[in-house]
Amino acid sequence: MHNAALEVLELDWTYLAFEVHPDTLASTLRGARDLGVLGLNLTLPHKLLAMPLMDVLDDSAETYGAVNTVIYESQTSSGEWMPVGQLPEIRGPVRMRGANTDADALLRSLGEDLGIEPRSARILLLGAGGAARAAALRLADEGVGELWLVNRTTSKAEELAAEIRLRNPAVGVEVGYPSDTVDVVLNATSLGMKAGDPLPWDPARFSLDRADGVYDMVYRPAETVLLETARRSGCRTANGLGMLLYQGAAALELWTGRPAPVDAMRSALVSEVYGAP
Repeated sequence: MHNAALEVLELDWTYLAFEVHPDTLASTLRGARDLGVLGLNLTLPHKLLAMPLMDVLDDSAETYGAVNTVIYESQTSSGEWMPVGQLPEIRGPVRMRGANTDADALLRSLGEDLGIEPRSARILLLGAGGAARAAALRLADEGVGELWLVNRTTSKAEELAAEIRLRNPAVGVEVGYPSDTVDVVLNATSLGMKAGDPLPWDPARFSLDRADGVYDMVYRPAETVLLETARRSGCRTANGLGMLLYQGAAALELWTGRPAPVDAMRSALVSEVYGAP
């Protein structure tokens, strides 16, 4: 989607994907800076690990505690820090600014794809990692009605619940499965990306026929086991393609300072994930 956007914007840039081991994340970020890379996106498991590696965090990363977008910046002649992709030349040191474009992208996708307005909604959130944390805190800021947190490591869900209670005392948050119905089940784990992955939820603890909608941040495969089960249970379903689109568009705008060509980016994603022309 980024390369499709760069073509529309007529920028002589290229977006590439690399696998990076967590142990080499710090050196990779520094190496990318030294090579003149303009910006990066980070996915699991790097979103939390990158936080202390940034030279500066913007409000989104500070608020939601995870970095999915890195902007390399240098100073103008007046001393203002600007993305290097928006500068005619680099005059001095380059720093790394961390941002989070996931949280707002999720809210936009939930609204467009499932008609979910977070305020007062009842949501079961699966996961407590970087993406889940950003989602939970953003939903809480939006005034979600009730939020249930389920994670393989219960202590991480409890830590997240405690943080939400401290920051948003009016939000009802519990660790574990709800006993009643919910508006949406939101999978913020990576389970479902690979064949043979265990289920991201426990069907013995919660039946999907008690959910109106199910949103899976996983977008490949386009229909995970979770979404297939949800569809068969009569739920409205959506995968993470919309979230991927909007977080990518926001990242591109941070790097370029120009509006992202969202339609071209969406077409590229749909073609890649669904094989559609």
